[in-house]
Amino acid sequence: MSMGKWMKKAALALMVAGAVFAVSGCGGEKASSKPMEGAKVAKIGFATASTGPVAAYGLGEKEGFDMAVEEINKGGKIHFEVNEMDTKGQVSQAVNVIRKMISQKEAVIVGPVLSSEYKAIGNLVEQAKIPTIGVAVTAEGVTDGYDYLFRVCVPESENIPNTVKKTHQKLGYKTAAILYSSNNEHQVSAYKVFKRSLEAEGVEIIATETFADKDTDFSAQLTKIQPLNPDVVILAAYYQEGALILKKMRTLGMNQPVLGDNGFASPELMKLAGNASNNTYVSSMWAPDRKSKLTEDFVAAFKKRYNKDPDQFAACGYLAVKYVADAMEKAGTTTDTKKIREAMATIKNMETVAGPMSFENRGTPKVDLVLLEVKDGKFTLAK
Repeated sequence: MSMGKWMKKAALALMVAGAVFAVSGCGGEKASSKPMEGAKVAKIGFATASTGPVAAYGLGEKEGFDMAVEEINKGGKIHFEVNEMDTKGQVSQAVNVIRKMISQKEAVIVGPVLSSEYKAIGNLVEQAKIPTIGVAVTAEGVTDGYDYLFRVCVPESENIPNTVKKTHQKLGYKTAAILYSSNNEHQVSAYKVFKRSLEAEGVEIIATETFADKDTDFSAQLTKIQPLNPDVVILAAYYQEGALILKKMRTLGMNQPVLGDNGFASPELMKLAGNASNNTYVSSMWAPDRKSKLTEDFVAAFKKRYNKDPDQFAACGYLAVKYVADAMEKAGTTTDTKKIREAMATIKNMETVAGPMSFENRGTPKVDLVLLEVKDGKFTLAK
């Protein structure tokens, strides 16, 4: 082969390799359509977990997020230029991602996914004065003491009492057993809220067992609980461990109702657990069969786009973008982060796919909660 031909082939190979790297990288500037005439450009970061152990949550958020960005950009008032990066559900990676987004002077950051990630980046975005919105961050207190931290989901301190109160009224249970992940900050927080909520309802907790994230064998814990025959079982777990526990419970003949926290609010639970997930309850601000035209239109559009029903994470990813757009319109700017933050904090009765939402000068919204029950492999409004 001549030197000239070899150099041409080598150059072509480098170009192909560069293209592959650009597509397969962990994050970066996302291609955007050209802004419509008169639209104000808004740079926003999107820190999600498209890979890793909580990818089902992150990908759900991304589906709703992408759909809302496309709708806003077509509206012609605001044009979002999105810098999307993958945290992989890891605290250290989330910190690196947020630092990069701060250096790139994003006007708003949406994400990251987990409460542990969100807690770790709080001081960074506060010092940078960049409004940051958690999509599915439900641990207690993560926005407390911050001016620039927000979330569009309610914390477990509101979700779980709603679950316990409504299921207690519905099922009339008197005793409960609790299993929770003791090395997961979110689930430890959920356990504490479950405990005080059950005690407030006069329910006796007759057993408490722990496990760790990524455990696969729960026989020891369940064989301790089974002979006690609690009226209800509480699981503070993400869907991966939760599904395994449910399957083992049902195999052992433990057919009690199960109460879960926000980690259960994913279709992945039903996919992994199958019929074992029936008779499981969780509270949520999201219900696909909510009687609202906004909700109905969103569900129909989502199903047309993705050929499936939206879950809570998709719905909250969608409404997070709408929340940002609404705040920017009210603030009259897509670049002044202080004015955007002030608008975000004072939004009241914003109509969303999850019902009316108000912030009342705090980082957590006021929104109606519903009780969901798993029936025939899907979440339905509990009657």
